[in-house]
Amino acid sequence: YNGTTWSEQNNLGTARYENWHVGTQTAALFFGGAYPGYIVGVTEEYDGSSWSEQNDLGTARKTLAGAGTQTAGLAFGGTPPVTEKTEEYDGTSWSEQNDMSTARRYLQGFGIQTAAVACGGGYPSAVTTTEEYNGSSWTTGGAMSTAKQRGGAGGIETDGLAFGGGTSPSAAHAVVEGYDGTSWSNFPSTANSQFNVGGGSNTTSTGSFMSGGRPGY
Repeated sequence: YNGTTWSEQNNLGTARYENWHVGTQTAALFFGGAYPGYIVGVTEEYDGSSWSEQNDLGTARKTLAGAGTQTAGLAFGGTPPVTEKTEEYDGTSWSEQNDMSTARRYLQGFGIQTAAVACGGGYPSAVTTTEEYNGSSWTTGGAMSTAKQRGGAGGIETDGLAFGGGTSPSAAHAVVEGYDGTSWSNFPSTANSQFNVGGGSNTTSTGSFMSGGRPGY
């Protein structure tokens, strides 16, 4: 995407869904996910032209979240089974770190490897739980005003945004919340209530975007 139009590029090495990605257009990291009959830890890097497979996650999982960059990534949460596991990526390999306090799936994540936020998600019910990662361990942050799963997020720890998702596919919402590193506040809602949305940003909340998804059903 060049800011106006989309153009097709080289395919991923492994087709999959319910994965997570971080990084930039010319240095992206794509990890985890599933395809029929398999949950995988497959990790691939994109250089702006093509994908190359790297070392797998230590724990294969889908419905996870993450933060960071191609050379300093973070993966957390996911299923099956629902987990609080956290792993760091150094540009070559993943290493297991201290767990989140709350195991969950379909959560949102944003920030960098040493200042990341995990928010929302749940198992089985959606939660408002927020946790912050400092490069070593997780601490509890301010609770979201609206519980959500399968939403999108972007930004940095002190200026983040969470949007879309819902408590269930039949209860999708258009709620947008901003995080200042301590607490959440409501922002103008999106134009449509969307579930399973994508989006993100490695900059502040004003550089975030939302894509895809589907209406509640």
